[in-house]
Amino acid sequence: MLSVAADKIVSDEVISTQRSALKVNTNGKGFGPQSPRDIDLSTGKNKVLFEMAPAVEDMNLCNIHFHQNAEHKGGEFTEYAGNGDGHGYHSGYKYTGKLTKDELTSTSEEVCPSSHGSLKPGATIEVHYVHSTAQVAPGPTLGACLSESIANPQLRVETQVYVLVNDQGAFDFGRLTAHHKSLGKNQALHIPTNTGNAVQYIGSTTGPGYNEKGSPFQVSWSVRPKVAKVNISTVGKWCQGNIFNEDHAHGVRNLVQNPDLLSNM
Repeated sequence: MLSVAADKIVSDEVISTQRSALKVNTNGKGFGPQSPRDIDLSTGKNKVLFEMAPAVEDMNLCNIHFHQNAEHKGGEFTEYAGNGDGHGYHSGYKYTGKLTKDELTSTSEEVCPSSHGSLKPGATIEVHYVHSTAQVAPGPTLGACLSESIANPQLRVETQVYVLVNDQGAFDFGRLTAHHKSLGKNQALHIPTNTGNAVQYIGSTTGPGYNEKGSPFQVSWSVRPKVAKVNISTVGKWCQGNIFNEDHAHGVRNLVQNPDLLSNM
């Protein structure tokens, strides 16, 4: 959960208007499949095809960032957080499992604070481990995944949803985001391997900036359906300093529901 900030919660009509604008602004313009989506639904009508990106072992990790609440829906994250402020905050999907009273104990300090609030125990986050076929190094934003040498690198996002708990025995976010150059490739070392078989599909970049327009970037997605618990204090420590210059949770793009904008999985 995100501590309440001054963001006004918008009506269903606002979200409906955004969805209509997305439809109009992409209709007949050749946009490829969009993201995020419900990973439990496999159907889609978008006919723009591109090859799935290589396995991460053959690509370079270029960026890690996270969104407040899951952008995707499915698996263990299907509870709608609400419409939010219309700009991606206080929306998305939440972990549907149960947490103990101890896991939900408040922290003594604010975690990853921003103008939209700070993270609290029980919050759901969706972490994007972004990979590129370009010869690049880990760094801030999607720009770190692009190169002057390759104008159209293939992109892959390995995706893991976490729930934040006040428990020192839970995953350490510093370890989860650790990376190293191995055999010539920058690699994320500790993406969980026990959170279910990842759903693979072709889509796009996400973020609330694309609520009313299509994303032109082609992305291969790999979304794990099970949620892992992470120690909230380690997330706070990561926000205080990392190579990606990430210090707060990003907003979420509205779930893409228009079948004309979804790939067939």
